[in-house]
Amino acid sequence: MTIQEIKQKVDDQRDEIMNFMREIVAIPSMDGQIKDVGDRIQAEMQKLGFDETRFDKMGNTIGRIGDGEKVIVFDSHIDTVGVGDPAEWEWDPFVGKEENGVLYARGACDEKGSTPGMVYGLSIARDLGLLDGYTAYYFGNMEEWCDGIAPNSFVDADPQAKPDFVVIGEPTKMRVYRGHKGRIELKITASGRSAHAASHYLGDNAVYKMMSVITQIRELDRRFRLGMGSHPVQGRSSVAVTDVRVRTASLNAVPDQFTIFLDRRITSNEPRDEVIAQIKGLIPDYLQEEIRVEELFYDTPSYTGFVFPVSKFYPPWLLDDTHPLTQAGQETIEALWEEKRPLGTWDFSTNGTYWAGKAGIPSIGFGPGDEKTAHTSHENVPLYDVVKATEFYALLPGILRGHLKE
Repeated sequence: MTIQEIKQKVDDQRDEIMNFMREIVAIPSMDGQIKDVGDRIQAEMQKLGFDETRFDKMGNTIGRIGDGEKVIVFDSHIDTVGVGDPAEWEWDPFVGKEENGVLYARGACDEKGSTPGMVYGLSIARDLGLLDGYTAYYFGNMEEWCDGIAPNSFVDADPQAKPDFVVIGEPTKMRVYRGHKGRIELKITASGRSAHAASHYLGDNAVYKMMSVITQIRELDRRFRLGMGSHPVQGRSSVAVTDVRVRTASLNAVPDQFTIFLDRRITSNEPRDEVIAQIKGLIPDYLQEEIRVEELFYDTPSYTGFVFPVSKFYPPWLLDDTHPLTQAGQETIEALWEEKRPLGTWDFSTNGTYWAGKAGIPSIGFGPGDEKTAHTSHENVPLYDVVKATEFYALLPGILRGHLKE
């Protein structure tokens, strides 16, 4: 009977859920500027009778229902990347367009699409007694510029709110995901000596020193694509040069410093120290004193001015397929839609790098949309799935509670 009640309540609120979705994607929230969309989400949570709504010090949006012993967090990042070249968009990226039941807009898939379902799903779960014994949070946060920093600051500020379970709303094509590769961001800096370009041989060109290193990085990635270090579930490792910086006195001078930035995707069978040592090993022995490898740190203030310095090391994670949370997610799908769907993992990184990777909190992902449209000018989400995801978020706590009693 509970399943039919959930379906009926979701159907009764279908228009409200879709309108809420349209309104939050229409509010720009690029570059971590999430206050305006956070205000709109809090207004919806207040309308639905959440026990508490607030912003934290970083400026993330928090809604709470209940004060039970078990803590469950529904995590949805509400910031987006920029729109890039406006000329690449055939419609306003925030007003978007709807076609054949699909909403095309910036943030529709990554990741505002999970917010309506989480907010309405939690209110429905409360009304049907499925949150009894829980403290349940909706956590609308900043993630695009540094995944994991928002949940890290959330738990650091209030250790009592540290969850027992987390549901991440990144797009999963309406399947349960249980992990992803991690990554580490590095910079490699070559030092040289400046000289006038007319007498460049009197200098020591930092750019030239890096050439062999870049070649070795490309070769390392080729070996990864051939299967070196591949994980049976998380897939292949990778490494890419993603940015460069040069320091030079002028366009007529030899650069005395050249820096490249790396994105190194790592699997669970690659220890952090070994990954860094591997990159250092790409530097020729005779250049070890002149080229240095460093880990990056994130210390950019949020829109509230809050600073929370963290290393840009994002651990991989993978929840066991027999874990009660994984099983509850799969059973929720079967109970609602009478079908089995294969478990998956993301290609990209999520806040799970903190929840599961650093803090060891059991986490799964479930959300509408296909991650392959994220960050593109045709980003989209089926509105039907935005609505149906509400059923999943409402039923899951009850199914999970049954597993915890076994």
